[in-house]
Amino acid sequence: MEDIDLLKTQLNNPSKIVITTHHKPDADALGSSLGMANYLIKKGHRVQVITPSEYPAFLHWMKGNDDVLIYSDEAHAKCEELMEKADIIMTLDFSVLSRINVLGEMVRSAKGFKINVDHHLDPEDFADFRLWNTGAAATCELCYELIIALGDENLIDKDIAECLYAGILTDTGGFRHPNTTQNVHEVVSKLIAHGADNSRISKNIYDKNSVDRLRFLGYALNQNLEVLMDKRVAFFALSQEELRQYNSKTGDTEGLVNYALSIEGITLAALFKEADDGIKISLRSIGEFPANEMAGRFFNGGGHRNAAGGKVETSLAEAVDLFKTAIEEYKEGLQEEYKKV
Repeated sequence: MEDIDLLKTQLNNPSKIVITTHHKPDADALGSSLGMANYLIKKGHRVQVITPSEYPAFLHWMKGNDDVLIYSDEAHAKCEELMEKADIIMTLDFSVLSRINVLGEMVRSAKGFKINVDHHLDPEDFADFRLWNTGAAATCELCYELIIALGDENLIDKDIAECLYAGILTDTGGFRHPNTTQNVHEVVSKLIAHGADNSRISKNIYDKNSVDRLRFLGYALNQNLEVLMDKRVAFFALSQEELRQYNSKTGDTEGLVNYALSIEGITLAALFKEADDGIKISLRSIGEFPANEMAGRFFNGGGHRNAAGGKVETSLAEAVDLFKTAIEEYKEGLQEEYKKV
């Protein structure tokens, strides 16, 4: 960790703080943002969380959600003013400013002290203080460690603990992924000791499905899933029309790619989702297969070894064809990882 005394000095006096996170925030992004916001408010700071886009309704239970400012064209001027006047800007769960779209240039040009807490690869050098560890399972894990390092464990209450727990829960796949380390278990045990209701959090995140979403999942699994067993690959390719047919909302495709990865014999799974601005790709893999490398080489993206994503400005069919080309280049690695299981 960088010079913690520098950060303590910055947080010593009441300040105007803006917290932001990546586009289409997930539980780790929003959990770290609201967890840190609630903590900093208890320290006497004025805090505003700004997200670059909307996020799933199953995250709305977190304390502070009602005060989040979601960026839009109409909110541009307000977001810009908040960034310009901020004494401190905290950026969470992303490593490069392009991940926050228009907000990225606002952060870059802002005069405030910049903090970055993240666990993704290849960080951009824009922060005055950085807590960065690719070995961490989640940014929420790092946020907990940061609060401890600042000597403020006594400020962690039930609300803060539950926000941080949510991010760790989801980024470890419900504590199933290889990134579920001893430290993860130790941190979540401390969060439970601080009041986090692990059963309630799991229900809020995983068991609040709409009827439309369940019918959509049934459709996707029955009609859209393509399995290339000889390649050790399975994927979904969803058009905008298919998404509209089931009234798909933000978060409704969350976790879908993992169904493909759960098929016995599959090394790599993908989800292609058509949007107005291109095709968004999610990749998931097992073992040592480098999903992030494939995302970077073929889909203008990146991420973690076993969980990555990207985006291309092509048709859905062209994106799938590109994926099949990538599969051919990685066919030996796909087979090798299968043999290890």
